[in-house]
Amino acid sequence: MAFFEKLKRGLAKTKNALFDKIDNLLKHFVRIDEDFFEELEELLITADVGVNTTEQILDELRERVRDNRIKDNADVKRELIGIVSDLIGEGEGLTLNTKPSVILIIGVNGVGKTTSIGKIAYQLKKDKKKVIVAAADTFRAAAAEQLGIWCERADVDMIRQGEGADPASVVFDAVNAAKSRGADVLIVDTAGRLHNKKNLMDELAKINRVINRELPDSDIETLLVLDATTGQNAVIQAREFRDAAKISGLILTKLDGTAKGGIVLSIKGELGIPVKFIGVGEQIDDMQPFDSAEFVNALFEGEN
Repeated sequence: MAFFEKLKRGLAKTKNALFDKIDNLLKHFVRIDEDFFEELEELLITADVGVNTTEQILDELRERVRDNRIKDNADVKRELIGIVSDLIGEGEGLTLNTKPSVILIIGVNGVGKTTSIGKIAYQLKKDKKKVIVAAADTFRAAAAEQLGIWCERADVDMIRQGEGADPASVVFDAVNAAKSRGADVLIVDTAGRLHNKKNLMDELAKINRVINRELPDSDIETLLVLDATTGQNAVIQAREFRDAAKISGLILTKLDGTAKGGIVLSIKGELGIPVKFIGVGEQIDDMQPFDSAEFVNALFEGEN
Protein backbone atom coordinates (compact mmCIF):
# COMPACT_ATOMS: atom_id res chain seq x y z
CA MET A 1 0.00 0.00 0.00
CA ALA A 2 1.35 3.43 -0.96
CA PHE A 3 2.09 5.66 2.01
CA PHE A 4 -0.48 8.25 0.87
CA GLU A 5 -3.20 5.61 1.17
CA LYS A 6 -1.88 4.70 4.63
CA LEU A 7 -1.89 8.39 5.49
CA LYS A 8 -5.52 8.81 4.42
CA ARG A 9 -6.49 5.73 6.41
CA GLY A 10 -4.43 6.90 9.39
CA LEU A 11 -6.01 10.35 9.38
CA ALA A 12 -9.55 8.98 9.00
CA LYS A 13 -10.46 9.62 12.64
CA THR A 14 -9.35 13.24 12.43
CA LYS A 15 -11.10 13.69 9.10
CA ASN A 16 -14.33 12.23 10.43
CA ALA A 17 -14.14 14.22 13.66
CA LEU A 18 -13.26 17.56 12.09
CA PHE A 19 -13.30 18.03 8.35
CA ASP A 20 -16.40 15.96 7.61
CA LYS A 21 -18.16 17.97 10.32
CA ILE A 22 -16.95 21.18 8.70
CA ASP A 23 -18.57 19.95 5.48
CA ASN A 24 -21.83 19.38 7.33
CA LEU A 25 -21.53 22.76 8.98
CA LEU A 26 -21.16 24.47 5.61
CA LYS A 27 -24.14 22.58 4.19
CA HIS A 28 -26.41 23.70 7.00
CA PHE A 29 -25.49 27.39 7.06
CA VAL A 30 -27.18 29.62 4.52
CA ARG A 31 -25.10 32.64 5.56
CA ILE A 32 -21.49 32.80 6.68
CA ASP A 33 -22.17 34.76 9.84
CA GLU A 34 -20.85 34.88 13.38
CA ASP A 35 -22.93 31.85 14.37
CA PHE A 36 -21.06 29.88 11.70
CA PHE A 37 -17.69 31.04 13.02
CA GLU A 38 -18.64 30.11 16.58
CA GLU A 39 -19.53 26.57 15.55
CA LEU A 40 -16.38 26.29 13.46
CA GLU A 41 -14.37 27.43 16.47
CA GLU A 42 -15.85 24.64 18.59
CA LEU A 43 -15.01 22.02 15.95
CA LEU A 44 -11.40 23.17 15.64
CA ILE A 45 -10.80 23.21 19.39
CA THR A 46 -12.39 19.76 19.75
CA ALA A 47 -9.83 18.42 17.23
CA ASP A 48 -7.03 19.87 19.40
CA VAL A 49 -6.08 22.59 16.98
CA GLY A 50 -5.59 24.71 20.11
CA VAL A 51 -7.22 27.97 21.21
CA ASN A 52 -4.56 30.34 19.91
CA THR A 53 -4.18 28.61 16.57
CA THR A 54 -7.96 28.34 16.20
CA GLU A 55 -8.26 32.10 16.70
CA GLN A 56 -5.52 32.66 14.15
CA ILE A 57 -7.37 30.52 11.59
CA LEU A 58 -10.72 32.16 12.27
CA ASP A 59 -9.35 35.70 12.10
CA GLU A 60 -7.75 34.96 8.74
CA LEU A 61 -10.92 33.30 7.43
CA ARG A 62 -13.08 36.23 8.56
CA GLU A 63 -10.74 38.64 6.80
CA ARG A 64 -10.78 36.67 3.56
CA VAL A 65 -14.57 36.28 3.63
CA ARG A 66 -14.97 40.00 4.21
CA ASP A 67 -12.34 41.29 1.79
CA ASN A 68 -13.34 38.94 -1.04
CA ARG A 69 -17.08 39.27 -0.30
CA ILE A 70 -17.40 35.50 -0.19
CA LYS A 71 -20.91 34.14 0.15
CA ASP A 72 -20.65 30.71 -1.46
CA ASN A 73 -19.93 27.89 1.01
CA ALA A 74 -17.64 26.09 -1.44
CA ASP A 75 -15.49 29.22 -1.64
CA VAL A 76 -15.35 29.38 2.15
CA LYS A 77 -14.08 25.81 2.23
CA ARG A 78 -11.41 26.56 -0.38
CA GLU A 79 -10.23 29.53 1.67
CA LEU A 80 -10.12 27.38 4.81
CA ILE A 81 -8.03 24.75 3.02
CA GLY A 82 -5.69 27.50 1.86
CA ILE A 83 -5.32 28.84 5.40
CA VAL A 84 -4.58 25.36 6.76
CA SER A 85 -2.00 24.81 4.01
CA ASP A 86 -0.34 28.16 4.68
CA LEU A 87 -0.24 27.49 8.42
CA ILE A 88 1.46 24.12 8.04
CA GLY A 89 3.84 25.55 5.45
CA GLU A 90 6.25 23.61 3.31
CA GLY A 91 7.69 20.39 4.68
CA GLU A 92 11.23 20.57 5.99
CA GLY A 93 13.46 17.59 5.36
CA LEU A 94 16.43 16.48 7.42
CA THR A 95 19.76 18.23 6.94
CA LEU A 96 22.20 15.35 6.63
CA ASN A 97 24.90 16.67 4.32
CA THR A 98 27.97 15.60 6.29
CA LYS A 99 29.44 12.14 6.76
CA PRO A 100 28.59 11.24 9.37
CA SER A 101 25.58 13.34 10.27
CA VAL A 102 23.86 12.95 13.64
CA ILE A 103 20.19 12.58 14.58
CA LEU A 104 19.58 13.03 18.32
CA ILE A 105 16.22 11.56 19.40
CA ILE A 106 14.59 12.93 22.55
CA GLY A 107 11.18 12.53 24.21
CA VAL A 108 9.44 11.06 27.24
CA ASN A 109 8.93 7.32 27.67
CA GLY A 110 5.89 5.85 25.98
CA VAL A 111 5.63 8.21 23.00
CA GLY A 112 7.13 5.74 20.51
CA LYS A 113 10.75 6.85 20.66
CA THR A 114 12.28 3.40 20.18
CA THR A 115 10.01 2.42 17.30
CA SER A 116 10.58 5.80 15.66
CA ILE A 117 14.33 5.24 15.68
CA GLY A 118 13.91 1.84 14.05
CA LYS A 119 11.58 3.19 11.40
CA ILE A 120 13.80 6.17 10.56
CA ALA A 121 16.83 3.90 10.41
CA TYR A 122 14.88 1.69 8.00
CA GLN A 123 14.02 4.68 5.79
CA LEU A 124 17.63 5.84 5.71
CA LYS A 125 18.84 2.33 4.92
CA LYS A 126 16.38 2.21 2.01
CA ASP A 127 17.97 5.47 0.82
CA LYS A 128 21.32 3.65 0.69
CA LYS A 129 22.65 5.29 3.86
CA LYS A 130 24.90 3.40 6.26
CA VAL A 131 23.36 3.89 9.70
CA ILE A 132 24.63 3.29 13.22
CA VAL A 133 22.38 3.62 16.28
CA ALA A 134 23.67 4.57 19.74
CA ALA A 135 21.69 3.02 22.63
CA ALA A 136 22.29 5.93 25.01
CA ASP A 137 19.10 5.42 27.03
CA THR A 138 20.91 3.47 29.73
CA PHE A 139 18.49 4.30 32.56
CA ARG A 140 15.49 2.24 31.45
CA ALA A 141 15.60 -1.50 31.91
CA ALA A 142 15.53 -3.41 28.61
CA ALA A 143 15.75 -0.17 26.57
CA ALA A 144 18.75 -1.41 24.60
CA GLU A 145 17.15 -4.82 24.03
CA GLN A 146 14.00 -3.23 22.59
CA LEU A 147 16.06 -0.89 20.45
CA GLY A 148 18.18 -3.83 19.30
CA ILE A 149 15.10 -5.64 17.98
CA TRP A 150 14.21 -2.64 15.81
CA CYS A 151 17.80 -2.27 14.63
CA GLU A 152 17.74 -5.90 13.53
CA ARG A 153 14.53 -5.28 11.60
CA ALA A 154 16.09 -2.26 9.93
CA ASP A 155 19.36 -4.15 9.40
CA VAL A 156 21.57 -1.48 10.98
CA ASP A 157 24.35 -1.67 13.58
CA MET A 158 23.81 -0.68 17.22
CA ILE A 159 26.39 0.43 19.78
CA ARG A 160 25.55 -0.20 23.43
CA GLN A 161 27.00 -0.59 26.91
CA GLY A 162 25.55 -2.07 30.07
CA GLU A 163 22.50 -0.77 31.90
CA GLY A 164 23.36 2.30 33.98
CA ALA A 165 26.39 3.22 31.87
CA ASP A 166 27.21 6.86 31.21
CA PRO A 167 25.14 7.87 28.13
CA ALA A 168 27.87 10.24 26.97
CA SER A 169 30.31 7.31 27.01
CA VAL A 170 27.96 5.30 24.79
CA VAL A 171 27.78 8.23 22.38
CA PHE A 172 31.58 8.53 22.37
CA ASP A 173 31.90 4.85 21.38
CA ALA A 174 29.18 5.23 18.75
CA VAL A 175 30.82 8.31 17.23
CA ASN A 176 34.11 6.44 16.91
CA ALA A 177 32.30 3.48 15.38
CA ALA A 178 30.54 5.77 12.92
CA LYS A 179 33.85 7.28 11.84
CA SER A 180 35.75 4.01 11.60
CA ARG A 181 32.95 2.17 9.76
CA GLY A 182 32.24 5.01 7.35
CA ALA A 183 28.65 5.54 8.52
CA ASP A 184 26.53 8.20 6.86
CA VAL A 185 24.21 8.76 9.82
CA LEU A 186 24.49 8.21 13.57
CA ILE A 187 21.13 8.05 15.38
CA VAL A 188 21.35 8.61 19.14
CA ASP A 189 18.64 7.39 21.52
CA THR A 190 18.41 9.29 24.81
CA ALA A 191 16.76 8.73 28.18
CA GLY A 192 13.04 9.37 28.19
CA ARG A 193 12.76 10.09 31.88
CA LEU A 194 15.11 12.04 34.12
CA HIS A 195 14.35 13.51 37.51
CA ASN A 196 13.78 17.09 36.42
CA LYS A 197 14.48 19.57 33.66
CA LYS A 198 17.97 20.29 34.99
CA ASN A 199 18.86 16.59 34.74
CA LEU A 200 17.56 16.57 31.19
CA MET A 201 19.52 19.67 30.22
CA ASP A 202 22.71 18.39 31.86
CA GLU A 203 22.47 14.98 30.18
CA LEU A 204 21.75 16.42 26.75
CA ALA A 205 24.53 18.97 27.23
CA LYS A 206 27.04 16.16 27.99
CA ILE A 207 25.97 14.22 24.93
CA ASN A 208 26.15 17.31 22.73
CA ARG A 209 29.61 18.16 24.05
CA VAL A 210 30.87 14.73 23.00
CA ILE A 211 29.30 15.06 19.54
CA ASN A 212 30.57 18.61 19.01
CA ARG A 213 34.07 17.68 20.17
CA GLU A 214 34.36 14.49 18.13
CA LEU A 215 32.34 15.63 15.09
CA PRO A 216 32.79 19.42 15.12
CA ASP A 217 31.58 20.03 11.57
CA SER A 218 28.76 17.50 11.40
CA ASP A 219 25.13 18.28 10.71
CA ILE A 220 23.05 17.58 13.82
CA GLU A 221 19.27 17.14 13.91
CA THR A 222 17.58 17.11 17.33
CA LEU A 223 14.17 15.52 16.91
CA LEU A 224 11.51 15.44 19.62
CA VAL A 225 9.09 12.49 19.53
CA LEU A 226 5.49 13.30 20.46
CA ASP A 227 2.45 11.05 20.81
CA ALA A 228 -0.41 12.60 18.79
CA THR A 229 -3.02 10.86 20.94
CA THR A 230 -2.08 13.06 23.91
CA GLY A 231 -3.40 16.18 22.17
CA GLN A 232 -2.54 19.44 23.88
CA ASN A 233 -0.27 17.61 26.33
CA ALA A 234 2.04 17.08 23.35
CA VAL A 235 2.21 20.85 22.88
CA ILE A 236 3.13 21.26 26.55
CA GLN A 237 5.86 18.61 26.20
CA ALA A 238 7.20 20.32 23.09
CA ARG A 239 7.34 23.64 24.89
CA GLU A 240 9.21 22.13 27.86
CA PHE A 241 11.72 20.26 25.71
CA ARG A 242 12.22 23.34 23.53
CA ASP A 243 13.36 25.17 26.66
CA ALA A 244 15.83 22.37 27.45
CA ALA A 245 17.17 21.54 24.01
CA LYS A 246 17.63 23.10 20.60
CA ILE A 247 14.92 21.17 18.75
CA SER A 248 15.18 21.17 14.96
CA GLY A 249 12.05 19.15 14.28
CA LEU A 250 9.34 16.84 15.55
CA ILE A 251 8.37 13.22 15.03
CA LEU A 252 4.61 12.83 15.49
CA THR A 253 3.56 9.25 16.23
CA LYS A 254 0.24 7.40 16.48
CA LEU A 255 -1.72 9.73 14.20
CA ASP A 256 -3.76 6.70 13.17
CA GLY A 257 -4.98 6.23 16.74
CA THR A 258 -6.49 9.64 17.34
CA ALA A 259 -9.11 12.12 16.15
CA LYS A 260 -6.76 14.89 17.28
CA GLY A 261 -4.67 15.26 14.13
CA GLY A 262 -5.26 18.99 14.45
CA ILE A 263 -2.31 18.88 16.84
CA VAL A 264 -0.09 19.33 13.75
CA LEU A 265 -1.64 22.78 13.26
CA SER A 266 -1.38 23.62 16.94
CA ILE A 267 2.31 22.74 17.19
CA LYS A 268 3.23 24.65 14.04
CA GLY A 269 1.01 27.62 14.89
CA GLU A 270 2.02 28.00 18.54
CA LEU A 271 5.62 26.79 18.57
CA GLY A 272 6.84 27.18 15.00
CA ILE A 273 8.64 23.81 15.14
CA PRO A 274 8.39 21.81 11.90
CA VAL A 275 7.05 18.27 11.88
CA LYS A 276 9.67 16.18 10.04
CA PHE A 277 8.25 12.65 10.38
CA ILE A 278 4.78 11.24 10.97
CA GLY A 279 3.78 7.73 11.94
CA VAL A 280 0.43 6.19 10.99
CA GLY A 281 0.85 2.55 11.96
CA GLU A 282 2.89 -0.16 13.68
CA GLN A 283 4.82 -1.55 10.72
CA ILE A 284 8.41 -0.58 10.02
CA ASP A 285 7.41 1.30 6.84
CA ASP A 286 4.53 3.19 8.51
CA MET A 287 6.63 6.28 9.18
CA GLN A 288 7.62 8.74 6.48
CA PRO A 289 9.03 12.24 6.13
CA PHE A 290 6.23 14.75 6.65
CA ASP A 291 4.81 16.06 3.38
CA SER A 292 2.54 19.04 4.11
CA ALA A 293 0.73 18.88 0.77
CA GLU A 294 -0.01 15.17 1.21
CA PHE A 295 -1.17 15.77 4.77
CA VAL A 296 -3.68 18.45 3.76
CA ASN A 297 -4.77 16.42 0.76
CA ALA A 298 -5.39 13.36 2.96
CA LEU A 299 -7.56 15.41 5.30
CA PHE A 300 -9.63 16.97 2.51
CA GLU A 301 -9.37 14.02 0.08
CA GLY A 302 -8.20 15.79 -3.02
CA GLU A 303 -10.23 18.97 -2.64
CA ASN A 304 -7.31 21.36 -2.32
